[in-house]
Amino acid sequence: MNGVADSWLIRNATLPGGQRADLLLRDGVITRAGAKLAAAGAQVLDADGLIALPGLVDLHTHLREPGREDAETIETGTRAAALGGYTAVHAMANTEPVADTAGVVEQVWRLGREAGHCDVQPVGAVTLGLGGTRLAELGAMADSAARVRVFSDDGRCVSDPLLMRRALEYVKALDGVIAQHAQDPRLTEGAQMNEGAASGRLGLAGWPAVAEEAVIARDCLLAAHVGSALHVCHVSTAGSVEIIRWAKSKGWRVTAEVTPHHLLLTDELIEGYDPVYKVNPPLRTAADVDGLRRGLADGTIDCVATDHAPHPAEAKDTEWADAAFGMTGLEVALRAVQRAMVDTGLLDWAGIADRMAVRPAVIGRLTGHGVLPGPGAPASLTLYDPAAGPEPVDPATHASKSRNTPFRGVALPGAVVATFLRGTATVLGGKLAR
Repeated sequence: MNGVADSWLIRNATLPGGQRADLLLRDGVITRAGAKLAAAGAQVLDADGLIALPGLVDLHTHLREPGREDAETIETGTRAAALGGYTAVHAMANTEPVADTAGVVEQVWRLGREAGHCDVQPVGAVTLGLGGTRLAELGAMADSAARVRVFSDDGRCVSDPLLMRRALEYVKALDGVIAQHAQDPRLTEGAQMNEGAASGRLGLAGWPAVAEEAVIARDCLLAAHVGSALHVCHVSTAGSVEIIRWAKSKGWRVTAEVTPHHLLLTDELIEGYDPVYKVNPPLRTAADVDGLRRGLADGTIDCVATDHAPHPAEAKDTEWADAAFGMTGLEVALRAVQRAMVDTGLLDWAGIADRMAVRPAVIGRLTGHGVLPGPGAPASLTLYDPAAGPEPVDPATHASKSRNTPFRGVALPGAVVATFLRGTATVLGGKLAR
């Protein structure tokens, strides 16, 4: 199938709340939902045993274009996203050139529209060139065709407290949010992995939890002082969860994300010095993993974000100290989260829909995404088979240009069967529809 249809009738789907329904997709919306629907001329898809989730939304994706097309392009990255069940991704700003002007964010936005596999919402840089000294053109990016509302220097921390305050003040008037990469640069100079027992055994420079936690605490206080919105990227420690929980108890405008790899993997994997496990922030301890899972389950952590960070083979297939930080994640995120959260009983599928679609769409200021399936909802949804597998992850089959997944060879449950973007099938039968 070419993925294009005037209408689709999805039969016997299980909605996130557990009820069964047929869904009729026409003209980009779900026009009807109920039992034993009929629709002349509609293509029929049997979804018995499949969960109909809102199309997933990723707040944290590195698509690398412009400038690093050897690692990923918007075309290949959005193919990977669709295969993972995503209908929208936020493209981070650390490209070459940096997405710190209206021109660059509009270029990224238009390339996403041309690719057509999922919506691409550019994230604008907070500071010029990610340099951490002068604010970027926040207003111009917000007013551009891309309508940027999330700003981040991800990959680098906005470590200057005065500059962070000014950024929070500026975006408040735009109904925007600053997404902070919480990493004190002085406390992590030369750091290679989590500071702890494993780093001591391996002789690698440690990355202390406090380097993340201190920045989060400072920024929560700044956000409260200004009355602005702060989003904490890739939370990785149990202590960070406690600080965010405290901030939320005050009613402050603080949200947070966690990655699939921080929900499943620990620093013990680094025993073999395999650079596929080198990531920023680093893999932490089993106690941190437990704290992160519980924080996601109780809503302290709002959402899952992939931090999909593709790299060419030569950047990873080298000695640990010289290897690049980062992991791919778009194509296996939902399967990894099923294993970490659903199969452990910490979240049900309504919770997964909330943490992987509804909340990230709200945080990212996206319309037309993150709406639970039902009459009048956008026809952007994912059909997922939780009973499939488990099957080992094979990065050679991935659509991403890069292969640096930490889950290679790991048997993960589940499978994305179909992804619809405004009623058009971008994935069918687990394969790209066009």
